Amino acid sequence: MDYPLISCDDHLDLNMLPEDLWTSRLPEHLRHRAPHIEERDGKPVWVCEGDVWGSWSGRAAGPSGPKPIFTAFDRGGITDVSERRPAVPALRLADMDRDGVFAHVIFGPVTSINLEDQELRDACYRAYNDWLADYCRAAPDRLIGVPMLPEYPESATEEIRRLAAMGVFRQANMQIAVARPGLHDERWEPFWNAVEETGMILSFHVVVFLAGRGPNPAAGKVASHLIHAKSFVSQFIDPFVDLFAWGILERHPKLKIVIAESGVGWLPWLIEELDYRHWRVWEGEEFWKSRGGIPLKSKPSELFKRQIYATFQESPTAMALLDFYGPDNLLWASDYPHPDSIWPNSHAAIQRQMGHLPPATVRKLTSGNAAKLYGLDIDAAWKAAGLKAAQ
Repeated sequence: MDYPLISCDDHLDLNMLPEDLWTSRLPEHLRHRAPHIEERDGKPVWVCEGDVWGSWSGRAAGPSGPKPIFTAFDRGGITDVSERRPAVPALRLADMDRDGVFAHVIFGPVTSINLEDQELRDACYRAYNDWLADYCRAAPDRLIGVPMLPEYPESATEEIRRLAAMGVFRQANMQIAVARPGLHDERWEPFWNAVEETGMILSFHVVVFLAGRGPNPAAGKVASHLIHAKSFVSQFIDPFVDLFAWGILERHPKLKIVIAESGVGWLPWLIEELDYRHWRVWEGEEFWKSRGGIPLKSKPSELFKRQIYATFQESPTAMALLDFYGPDNLLWASDYPHPDSIWPNSHAAIQRQMGHLPPATVRKLTSGNAAKLYGLDIDAAWKAAGLKAAQ
């Protein structure tokens, strides 16, 4: 391909982050409460306020700890470094070059920082986002970081304005599955205003819940491999419908939202159903027509195509739905460095699923749509970097 690929869903997971990220960046009076690494059951883990957040890959597990799972690095034949390499800019860039991908849109820990203390919680978000800004400055045209937003409206509003003022970020991620209160609440209105005014893109990524969200009966069982799939859709449906039902998208036409890693097949049916319900109460039923219809003038499908984008990895369903999404609203992703990613075989995967499409369509899906959405002069950056076209 003689143009730069942009992958729109890649990761810096909790296990990859620097050990001192929070202990070195939180305000002095909070550092004794900072997320930090401890060994539990022979395994290094992140701990905060007594809760285990997840594993850390900065050192090997002890003799009694679990064996490492298969990773993308195993598939790629990389055995001489730890899984923390995605958090080291030079190593990540080397992996991107090997895959023939010029730019990554990088999501941080796809979690909610579940802390009751607002000061500590907001400080943890700020510390991560500040570290991510420093990380992305190593190659700002290629490392497109997505900072994390608190799930509370006042904190999220303050943070997105701070992030926009930094001049580093184009997009921010909020876990709407755990938004408190729900998106129908008027407390969120200043946040939607802030997103529009700053020009930041807002993304919703699949959530992996941290400690304190309740027991998981499938944990450690075969069932977890299949039950996990339902969470990709179930956690999105309520807040996604709220964007239309409460007039959020209609009131805020400049709001752009990326739905990341939740699949694309469920959205067409839902939009079709929303259109039908909208028609019934706007002009289809005499009961509602006699009351002047409803204040929501725009069809959900019109709002969807104007303001919603979705990522896909290797998906025959996505290819079958190109007519529904149109040419501009689908964004290809490699999902580096997850075990189920397509790294380091992105070009082969693209050819496998898109080889039958016109080259211009493939370019839009794998580069052009993202460049337009994020305002990137990606071709100039690619040429300036002196990278060769991947074969």
